[in-house]
Amino acid sequence: MAVLPAVDRTLIMGIVNVTPDSFSDGGEFLDAQAAVSHALELVDDGADIIDFGANSTRPGSVAVSESEELARLAPVFENLKGKENLFISVDTFYTGVAAFCLENGAEIINDVSGAFNTEIAKLCKEKGACLVVNHNPENADTETQYPNGVIADVRKFFIDCVEKAAAIGFPPENLILDPGIGFSKSRDDDIEILRNMQWLKMRPCPLLCGVSRKRVTAYDGNSPKERDYSTCAANTAAVLGGADIIRVHNVKAAKGVCAVADRICGKGNLYG
Repeated sequence: MAVLPAVDRTLIMGIVNVTPDSFSDGGEFLDAQAAVSHALELVDDGADIIDFGANSTRPGSVAVSESEELARLAPVFENLKGKENLFISVDTFYTGVAAFCLENGAEIINDVSGAFNTEIAKLCKEKGACLVVNHNPENADTETQYPNGVIADVRKFFIDCVEKAAAIGFPPENLILDPGIGFSKSRDDDIEILRNMQWLKMRPCPLLCGVSRKRVTAYDGNSPKERDYSTCAANTAAVLGGADIIRVHNVKAAKGVCAVADRICGKGNLYG
């Protein structure tokens, strides 16, 4: 049985960056109490899942150590105690951090490393949690070349992850596939993914799209926080293409996107 909320609509994953340097809101929620307060606001706005991240992956960022990431997240989990209405995801590629978070109530590990981490997958399997795998051959600073096209490369990566998950008995409905918009891709690659989301569906694995405020949504030199309207356009394309989860900063706007886009595409069962 899947751990994701049992609904027949697109799920909204709200972003809470517990970092000093994230591209959109770095430093705003570094304090644990501020992070949890913001998470509760996002839930009130309509978020189904809250994705806490304590290690920036923006272009030009330098990854912090496992101990530093854990030091940022531990107070957050302390402040989360007693808040049963939060469905928690944690953005990490460190096995030790994943283990701590799963022990303390996280239900999703969002791994943006670009690889299927078997140890993290086994931890998630043991806890009945979900694992997000992200297509990211190099990093956010690199525009990888895809001789056969980005869609073919992402599909190949997804198929490989599905096979590796099956080899350890990981439930496919708990394996969330993310095409990694903005990671190792040009803006044209990002657009190609949004245009062809339907070709990336690997049922029964849920498909996640994380395009919020990223460079592909930029226009006229606007700043990340000015990209919520253009993010809505990108997310509409993603939902119409079959995305099951959208990861966003502005949950209120995303709720409207999903309400209308879900009606347009006649969304039924989440994995259908």
